[in-house]
Amino acid sequence: MILDMFRLDGRAAVVTGAGRGIGAATALALAEAGADVAIAARTTEQLDEVAGKIRALGRKAVTVPCDLSDLAAVTAFAETAASELGRLDIVVNNVGGTMPNTFMTTTPDFLEEAFRFNVSTAHALTQAAVPHMLRNDGGSVVNISSMMGRTAGRGFLAYGTAKAALAHWTRLAATDLSPRIRVNGIAVGSVLTSALDVVAQQPEIKKKMEDATPLHRLGEPWEIAAAIVYLSSRAGSYVTGKVLEVDGGIEHPNLELGLPDL
Repeated sequence: MILDMFRLDGRAAVVTGAGRGIGAATALALAEAGADVAIAARTTEQLDEVAGKIRALGRKAVTVPCDLSDLAAVTAFAETAASELGRLDIVVNNVGGTMPNTFMTTTPDFLEEAFRFNVSTAHALTQAAVPHMLRNDGGSVVNISSMMGRTAGRGFLAYGTAKAALAHWTRLAATDLSPRIRVNGIAVGSVLTSALDVVAQQPEIKKKMEDATPLHRLGEPWEIAAAIVYLSSRAGSYVTGKVLEVDGGIEHPNLELGLPDL
């Protein structure tokens, strides 16, 4: 019986940044749990590959190639997904990220761009999805934040600030949208995705990250996806306004990026 609580049969989900990494793993995990899934990212080929795997699991897949930094495109993604899947129940705001930068080269425009890409996109997609979710039984929103939103790391001022804002947006949105829509987040640790390819190819940096993590390894995308399935399903039905830390227990990232002073 408990395993049935993790099923998502009859549900429809949207996942941003789903061409690879955590987004792709999440789309496949949701499909395996029974959901139909609409996925968005910039690269058509990557989306098509993920969609093929979703369909192989017996679920519907909708691909929307677009630039998710364009808020109009984000809103249109929700409308397309609802139209083609017939409903919306789950929103996974996975797209985000910002390149590391020194303090003095983090211009106000750079900071605002980080906020827009990590927070405004989540707000736009969720806002567009809410009317569709309310037509059914409500639903669940899961935001991908980061451990850098609660700890310090040199060079991550814009990224960490944006992810901290997304974490608090999660708490505030959960209050606004309760009781019919639950909103939660995941503070992700160091996960082996393409974003960490450079790190993975530098044994010294990779070892520092592993040593800073109590579990002494980097995470895998499926481990984040599993947490998203939990938060999206009836198994997580009494959880809202929370940011789940899936980070291997890390508290101090100890990551030296080789950036110049300031």
